[in-house]
Amino acid sequence: MLTGPATRRRPAAVVRRMLLGGALMALLATGGAVPATAADPGAECPPAQPNCNVWDDDPGTPGGGGNGGDNGSGGDNGGGGGGVCQWQGRTVACYDDLLGWFNSGNGCYYKLAESPPTEPPEGQQWYLKSCNAGALGQGTLELLDTPPPGFGAPPDPEELARRAFASITLRAPRASVAPRRSIGPGLVGLPVWMWAESGVEQFGPQSATAEDRGLEVTIWAKVNRVVWDMGNGDTVTCADAGTKYERRGPHAGRRSPDCGYHDGYPEAGTYTVRATTHWSVTWTSNGGDSGSIGGVTRTTGPVVIQINELQVVAR
Repeated sequence: MLTGPATRRRPAAVVRRMLLGGALMALLATGGAVPATAADPGAECPPAQPNCNVWDDDPGTPGGGGNGGDNGSGGDNGGGGGGVCQWQGRTVACYDDLLGWFNSGNGCYYKLAESPPTEPPEGQQWYLKSCNAGALGQGTLELLDTPPPGFGAPPDPEELARRAFASITLRAPRASVAPRRSIGPGLVGLPVWMWAESGVEQFGPQSATAEDRGLEVTIWAKVNRVVWDMGNGDTVTCADAGTKYERRGPHAGRRSPDCGYHDGYPEAGTYTVRATTHWSVTWTSNGGDSGSIGGVTRTTGPVVIQINELQVVAR
């Protein structure tokens, strides 16, 4: 309740600002963001789908594992070895320790025959040819004047980077907001706090290594930003997971120190909030090559927040 000398009447705008400040303290500092005690997630995500429903108050499932982004596709249709090899719509290894190098032109692997039936003529070589995309037991000997396409190609560092990337798990974090649905609605113009579950699978850093014929490629993955879609056309970009709101914390009743919708919603309504983590995935090889895998994101949500009008009574 506002008090003051009876002879001083505050302008309506001043009264509104004071009421906003009091409402913020009431909503946030008196339980608007009690530490979450939600049960273990119980909902299921679609297979290989990183977008799942999450709510701070209600059990939900953060995004599933698996890795997305631009991992590359296609390959060298004229040969094997370097790049990603494909046959009949599926990706196959460009090199196999037992079968040799893959020729994308005919779907066969080739390796030098270890015990040829006869000594090859000058300028020719016996090759063990394994077709049906390398099905064991399908090998035949073939005398060739020149090596088949792709034969002897070195490992592709980008392909090894994708292998290493496929071996780690990146998950969408559990998203939280204050004020929370279980406590009550927020008010127009009051700041909203946002934060996300912070773990190695949710934010990194992670690393992994893949090796092929002496070439090693190591990747590093970590989140470099979180973009919050506030559900009204506005977005907020945060550098990290944000700070969890605590009603008795040092920032109680104030704006979030690092991740918040500071000016709040300008209009009353029900809004759906989602957070998308953007991952930085880089790689280097012991051969001196380096690169990155782009477009890797994980999205969490929806989180529903209710915003009401602040009722101001002027005297």
